[in-house]
Amino acid sequence: MVDVFDIVIFGGGGDLSQRKLLPALYRAYYLNELPQHTRIITTCRNAEKANIYRHTVVESLQSYLNKDEFSEPRWQGFKQLIFPIALDITQRDYQWEQLHDLLGKHLSRRRIYYLAVPPALFGICCKHLHESLSITDKSRLVVEKPLGYNAVSAEAINSEIASYFPESCIYRIDHYLGKETVQNLLALRFSNFIFEQLWDAKSIDHVQISISETVGLEGRAGFYDEVGALRDMLQNHLLQLLCLIAMEPPNKMNSKTVQAEKIKVLEALRVIKPEEVNLHCVRGQYCAGVCGNEKVPAYLQELGQNANDKPSDTETFVALRVYIDNWRWSQVPFYLRTGKRLKSQCAEIVIQFKAVSHQLFDEKAGAMQANKLVIRLQPEETMELILMAKNMDRRDIQLQPASLNLNFTEVHHQCQSDAYKRLILDAVADKTSLFIHRREVQAAWLWIDPIIAGWQKSAVPITLYPAGSWGPIDADELLARDHRYWFNGGEV
Repeated sequence: MVDVFDIVIFGGGGDLSQRKLLPALYRAYYLNELPQHTRIITTCRNAEKANIYRHTVVESLQSYLNKDEFSEPRWQGFKQLIFPIALDITQRDYQWEQLHDLLGKHLSRRRIYYLAVPPALFGICCKHLHESLSITDKSRLVVEKPLGYNAVSAEAINSEIASYFPESCIYRIDHYLGKETVQNLLALRFSNFIFEQLWDAKSIDHVQISISETVGLEGRAGFYDEVGALRDMLQNHLLQLLCLIAMEPPNKMNSKTVQAEKIKVLEALRVIKPEEVNLHCVRGQYCAGVCGNEKVPAYLQELGQNANDKPSDTETFVALRVYIDNWRWSQVPFYLRTGKRLKSQCAEIVIQFKAVSHQLFDEKAGAMQANKLVIRLQPEETMELILMAKNMDRRDIQLQPASLNLNFTEVHHQCQSDAYKRLILDAVADKTSLFIHRREVQAAWLWIDPIIAGWQKSAVPITLYPAGSWGPIDADELLARDHRYWFNGGEV
């Protein structure tokens, strides 16, 4: 149990707060992981929204929690922790003094300032906290991704918030790092002899990391059209997963050593030069199609563009072939992809091992397939090892793929995996290992920026793909040129 604390959520009425942060805190409350007298202070744009805030929260909890999680008695207890206040982040007025006075009633508590607002507001929010004397030695700052638009803007934001909070008190959140299966990657790699011996270029043919979404813009049109899939998803989520897969064993398992090893991976990424982007990168945009038996509009229609407008060339899909130039991963391709309006929602990592060196069985036994380790992060959290085995229904030897499947929710019946809950409580407890260091942000952007520059320089038309598909045909061809294929959401 962590010590009693106050968490201030700036942007308490926003989509992130309603979908993720408040449900996460509610789960922590009914699992007895929140100390008594903890306060959840949420900022609203005006007094009217603050007055109806609890009603808004209960509707969100009923929508986004699992059916068996919400109950009226639990809600009656949880709502006593919520203190909505009216505050305009951009205006330095009396409302900031009211926040200071509210916090000052419990000066000795740890304070978590969660900035669930656009990055452009990070600096001004920290400035106003400083001017209102609301930052104490026990204050912690949690900021959301994507941090910046490129390396220059990211560094500017980091420098601005660093003038008010030391690096040790800044928690850059990537909720994928809070997933139990992602954390299990470190246990899988570094506590099992079988994988420790096989985790390099001698045994692994290639690695795939995919995050596919079935949703479209979900009310984020203005934001998304400025960033696209590369900045919104690949620059943070997928590169963080790549780091955990590819990093060297740290000498100790703590935040500093893990972050140091992740930075080494980012710095070892082979730069994709602007003139090479078409060889290693695919970007696409969804057109009208069918998702989940429902007709859905094209990206441009969702964006609200008219026929006379210049069509947006923002990518809703991106796929990359990536190399890490070090001894462990020399010449092993990492294929990364993410997109919206794809066939199914799934986040998974596929470790494709090399084929056996000698084919012992003849052709009558059937085609041989190389082993795969599939680590699925969502919608369920599983690990699946795909092996070759004999078909037990046949007297003669017929080979077929067989799966050793571990479903963590079935094995751990009490497991309530909530990445945001885990990360919020880690921030309260000063546990930084699942958060991102400033140098990681900078290294990731320095690698991403040449790709963006290449797209802008080449002006290659964006590839369209129908909603409900697995993305552009060009993405399949990216792997086909290497005599490989995508592993699509559980399809063997």
